Formats: sequence, C-alpha cells, structure tokens
Amino acid sequence: MDNNTLVLNLNKISFGYPGSRPVIDDLSLEFARRSRIGLIGPNGSGKTTLFHIIMGLLKPISGKIELFGKHVKDEKDFITARRKIGLLFQDADDQLFSPTVLEDVAFGPLNLGKSKEEAILTEKKTLNFLGLAGFEDRVTHKLSGGEKKLVSLATVLSMEPEVLLLDEPTNGLDDHTKEKIKTILTGLDISYILISHEIDFLTSVTDAIYRMENGKILTDDEMHIHEHVHAHPHGLASHNHKQ
Repeated sequence: MDNNTLVLNLNKISFGYPGSRPVIDDLSLEFARRSRIGLIGPNGSGKTTLFHIIMGLLKPISGKIELFGKHVKDEKDFITARRKIGLLFQDADDQLFSPTVLEDVAFGPLNLGKSKEEAILTEKKTLNFLGLAGFEDRVTHKLSGGEKKLVSLATVLSMEPEVLLLDEPTNGLDDHTKEKIKTILTGLDISYILISHEIDFLTSVTDAIYRMENGKILTDDEMHIHEHVHAHPHGLASHNHKQ
C-alpha cells in the first residue's frame, strides 16, 4: 500500500494488562484514507484496547505505530495526532462532562485554539448536521440514551477530524436512532474504523469487515454471496437479515 495514503500503520503491536496474557499479540494493520472498516470480535478480544493504543491512551509492550506517515511513540507525538483523530467512546457518559450540550460540543474547538465565536459557530453547525438544532442549552445528564450518543458524536465531529474511531456507536439504542446514525455515517466524508456486534449495521456503513481474534486482526475481502441473492465485500462474517 502506498505510504502516502496511509493514515494508520500498526506493525507487530503487542499489549497485555498486568497479570494477564497479551490481549493484542503481534498485531499489524494498515488503514488508508477514505477507508471504512468494521471490526467485530468477542468481548475481551481487544477491540477497545486497540483503539486506546491508537490514541496513545495505552502504551504497547512492543511494535511500531505510525499515524499520518509519522512514527508516534511519546505523548507529545500523540497530542499532535489526536487533533486529527476522533474517538467515540462506547459509553456516552464517559464522553460528556460539561453541564450543557453547548459547553460539551464547543469544548473541542476551543481546545484546538478557535475563538469563542468560532467554537460556537462550529458547535451550531455540527448540531444542525446531526439534527440536534436547539439542543444548546439542554442539560447533558438529563438527555435520553440516544440523545447522549448523538451529542457525544457531535463533540467528536466538532473537532473536524480526518479519521474516526467509533466504539459500538449503536449499542443499546432503539431502531430509530440506529437508522439516524447510519444516515449520518454514510453522509460523512471521513475515514473510520467502527466496532460493533451488529453485522447488518456494519454491512450498511463499511466497505469491509475485519475480525479480531487471538490478539490479531483477520482480514478477508472475498465476495460472499448469500442464498437470498445479494453480495457484498465483507468476507465470510456470518450475519442475519430482517425479514
């Protein structure tokens, strides 16, 4: 793969929590611009851990990480890279910490050096895009689960990232909100890696689905044709379809 197109290059990464066997074992992954990858795997297979390693929140035992063509190792390296990568946490309550939606969504742009006026303009634009116009003064801890998830996504998108890491963005949501998130993601011009247990959802918003197993990522871009006659390049991952 052309290094000029790579936004993420993991080479032989290993990581383990103290007192346990490696969760990630000699893992390698190349992720290019304009890619949209789904990531599946059983609980405890290291999917969320992988995201935290990419963001520099956890340090691998061994291996090399390159982000946007540059080797990143120390915190100062990751600080620069984080300006281009947005991480959506699995639990919205881990992402929202300000009293109001306005303060939460504007926090990122302000932290990136925008003026108060610029941050508020970005916040309003992002909320409008997500169908959350008028939410500015809503109290975050009083929002519904679906509203919290959408506001969490707004806090990430307001920073105008080049890459998104989405950890179970539809977990626990009703079908209406899931469809809304599907529409939002397919309308974005951003590369992303998305963790989910919902294969049908992944099929609709990604170009390929990879499986995490035994500390490694298994890839399979082979076309898989189902008996009910449709095909998509998502390997051999089994999934169900609504009737």
